[in-house]
Amino acid sequence: MEAVDLILWVVVPYVSIIAFVVGMIWRWRYDQYGWTTRSSQSYESVWLRLASPLFHFGILFVAFGHFLGLIIPKTWTRSVGITDTVYHWIATIPGTIAGAMTVIGLGLLIVRRRTYGDVFLATTRNDKIMYIFLAVPIILGMIATLINQVFTSGHGYDYRETISPWLRNLFILNPDAELMAGVPLSFQMHVIAGFLLFAIWPFTRLVHAFSAPVGYTTRPDIVYRSRQKTISTQQPKRGWELTDISGSKRRR
Repeated sequence: MEAVDLILWVVVPYVSIIAFVVGMIWRWRYDQYGWTTRSSQSYESVWLRLASPLFHFGILFVAFGHFLGLIIPKTWTRSVGITDTVYHWIATIPGTIAGAMTVIGLGLLIVRRRTYGDVFLATTRNDKIMYIFLAVPIILGMIATLINQVFTSGHGYDYRETISPWLRNLFILNPDAELMAGVPLSFQMHVIAGFLLFAIWPFTRLVHAFSAPVGYTTRPDIVYRSRQKTISTQQPKRGWELTDISGSKRRR
C-alpha cells in the first residue's frame, strides 16, 4: 500500500468525519443564532419556487440512493431476490433522474444568486466557498454515473464490491485502503470531494439540513390580533355606537 492511498482512503475520511462531528457539536453549542439558511426569498421568489424544490427533492433522493447502495451489502439484496441486473436498473434510472434534478436545481440557485443584485449582495464569502464545495461532488457524481453506469454495457461498474465495503469498514474502524485502489478515477474524485464537503459542512449554512421543523406539526396555533379597529374579519354593524361614562358601548 502506498502512502498516498493511506492518506486518501484512511486519513482524509477520518479527519473529515471528526471535523463534521466536532464541528456540528461546537456549532450547536456556541452558534445557535447562526444556525439558519439566511433565506433570500424576500429578495426574489419566482426562480426560487422552481430551483429550490428541484434541488432539495433531488438531493434527498440522491442521499437515499447512496444509503441503499453503500450501506446495504450486496448479499442482502440478493437474499431477497433482487438480481444484479434488476438492481442496476433500479439504481441507475432513478439515480440519474435524481442527479439531474439536483444538478439543474443547484445550477438555477447559483444563477439566481449571481443574477439578482439583492440576492448577490446577501451572499457572503462563506456562501461562495460552500457552493463550490457543494457543486463539485454533485457534478463529479453525475459524471461518474454517466460514464460508468449509463453509457456502458452490462451492469456497469459494481461499486458494491469495492466502495461499499470500504466505506462500511471505515465505520467499524477497520479501514482497508486497498479496496479503493482499482476504483475508476471519476468515482475516486467524487468520494474525496464528498468527504471534503462533510469537513466544511458544520461551518456553513448547510447545517440547516439537520434542523427539520418537525415541531411545527404539533405546536399550538398562533393567534394574531390587531389594535386597529379597521382590521377585522367581522362585518361592521349599522348604527351609532354610544359610550357611557363607564366606557361600555351601547348601540341604537
